[in-house]
Amino acid sequence: MKIVTIVGARPQFIKAAAVSRAFSKINSIKEIIVHTGQHFDENMSKVFFDEMDIPVPKYALDISSLSHGAMTGRMLEKIEEILLIESPDFVLVYGDTNSTIAGALAASKLHIRIIHIEAGLRSYNMLMPEEVNRIVTDRISTILFCPSEQSVANLKKEGVVENVFVCGDVMHDASIYYQGLNRSKIKNNLNLNDKYILSTIHRAENTDDKVKLAGIITGLNKVNNNYMKVIMPLHPRTKFKLQELGIDIDFEVIDPVGYFDMIHLIENSNQVITDSGGLQKEAYFFKKNCVVIRDQTEWVELTDAGYNVLCSTDENDIYSCVVSEKLEICDNLIYGDSNSSDRIANLLVEKFS
Repeated sequence: MKIVTIVGARPQFIKAAAVSRAFSKINSIKEIIVHTGQHFDENMSKVFFDEMDIPVPKYALDISSLSHGAMTGRMLEKIEEILLIESPDFVLVYGDTNSTIAGALAASKLHIRIIHIEAGLRSYNMLMPEEVNRIVTDRISTILFCPSEQSVANLKKEGVVENVFVCGDVMHDASIYYQGLNRSKIKNNLNLNDKYILSTIHRAENTDDKVKLAGIITGLNKVNNNYMKVIMPLHPRTKFKLQELGIDIDFEVIDPVGYFDMIHLIENSNQVITDSGGLQKEAYFFKKNCVVIRDQTEWVELTDAGYNVLCSTDENDIYSCVVSEKLEICDNLIYGDSNSSDRIANLLVEKFS
């Protein structure tokens, strides 16, 4: 069984690391990795190949810094060329990025079966490019591996019921595995003895709106000055916007960190404030409540359970959400038992080889 895997953005590297380890245990699976280059920040992507034992991609396309349409089109063209050379049995895509939809479309046009890991997620906000990517990819995929029962229910509502499997979340696998390696160096560079809240803000709908961004930063300043220390690894986009708009920060800012350091920061924090998709789940994996600065989330299981809460960009709302009573996170395995990658590999061999 030959599988061409498409990766391009930071979270996809993490997922690919977990699944590639599972594939490596099965002799009948040969995986070829294609790196589209979508995530263009060297400091935030190269670490995954250097430190996380991810197989070196056979192909690197170096496609980034373009509009959504131009980026997706270029990727589709180049991925198609690779698929014609490799003639795989399957193309595997993760999540909801431009790399995801480009890989799925290229495979579909060539009548190659598509595996979608992290299928069935919905925010029901069609203004999000990610939502369009998810829906289209799910509609043309052959095998859909879902992280939770909720994602299966989402697909069922849309009439997608064939070859849909609940496998758990491969990001959970990666988080637990890399936590055990204990490779973080940030504990030597930061004073993490005091209680702190970890925050990340980077989504365009927050950073590109001056009123929203000012409200978020003012709210975080208020939390830091009146409740608990805030630490933020500052995303390049957010840094640029803050400088451009002259918005002042009163909390601790650090440079972007690699995955091992991020795990350490989450694990030792008291709480998380973010607009990230992946960090919402990672907070749950390490039993931290999370305030999500978004109007909606794909990970509705966590808000339904009360572990996470959606919050506006209003400074008072942010402060209120942060200091309100927290719900203790139980071991209820919403996203599986950290063996999702092995489950995926075994299902592929048992049912589709």
